[in-house]
Amino acid sequence: MPKGIWYRKTLSLYLEGLFSYIAQMEWDTAIKNFSDYIKLERAMADNSVMAYTSDVTKLYQYADMAGWKKGPLEISANNVENFLTYIFRLGMSVNSQARILSGVKAFYKYLLFDEYIEIDPTELIEAPKTGRKIPDTLEVHEIDNLISAIDMSTDEGIRNKAIIETLYSSGLRVSELVNMKLTNIFYDIGFVKILGKGNKERLVPIGKGAINSIRTYLEEVRGNMTVKPGHENYVFLNRRGAQLTRVMIFTIIKRLAVAINLKKKVSPHTFRHSFATHLIEGGADLRAVQDMLGHESITTTEIYTHLDKEYLQQVIHEYHPRS
Repeated sequence: MPKGIWYRKTLSLYLEGLFSYIAQMEWDTAIKNFSDYIKLERAMADNSVMAYTSDVTKLYQYADMAGWKKGPLEISANNVENFLTYIFRLGMSVNSQARILSGVKAFYKYLLFDEYIEIDPTELIEAPKTGRKIPDTLEVHEIDNLISAIDMSTDEGIRNKAIIETLYSSGLRVSELVNMKLTNIFYDIGFVKILGKGNKERLVPIGKGAINSIRTYLEEVRGNMTVKPGHENYVFLNRRGAQLTRVMIFTIIKRLAVAINLKKKVSPHTFRHSFATHLIEGGADLRAVQDMLGHESITTTEIYTHLDKEYLQQVIHEYHPRS
């Protein structure tokens, strides 16, 4: 590589890193000042302070993931709209979206009040309408009720509990679940290797509850089955020893919903949205959730680099309701 090109590329990378660092420092300072303001001058309770600062931190995380290199004072109304679209596409409930927007609005009102900015970028942004079509998200107690409705005296019940636990514990797509392989479960580190969309592999943390349910199923049920040739490596099998179909997973979930008289429209994807929503609402890092879901980057050309696997495992342990 010619020396001039190498120098320009090195300088470009240095400046990019510098701008990112400056933006991070600006966000950190502004969020801390905002936290102090609402705690001391508005006398908010500690839980409210944490919720508000968590909402603003999510906006910063999105800005960082989008590569904007912008501090909080440079954020535009369009930037905020893009952020709201992003959390909508994650499947967050309307109430959760509205609450996050409320925290962001409070942040910019503070910046306007203290004369850091002259125009509030969130002023004309309205809360999401309840009529927007987004998938239903289950509450934690509703998931617990679904699991409690499973008849654990049957082989199918033991299998079905492992299926529900795995869907909710890891946020898998239904196609990823039915194609799970025995050789891709790493019990010692608490991860499962998944082949997602576009044949892209990723490691996904799986909770202890799901691991225990899978082990129980493998030991008490699957280990005693006659498995059809070619299906030996699939985790979840039907009573004939063959790989489960997507339709069967839908049927299992629908029957459980009827059993507990659940009025919400549920599907395997409902657990995926619930997984993401509960982690984010609990305070998990947006990038970590994005990585675990196997989503493409919010930009059109890049795929996020996988985060440190110990960090993803920590996110699951700290923020997942059933961990």
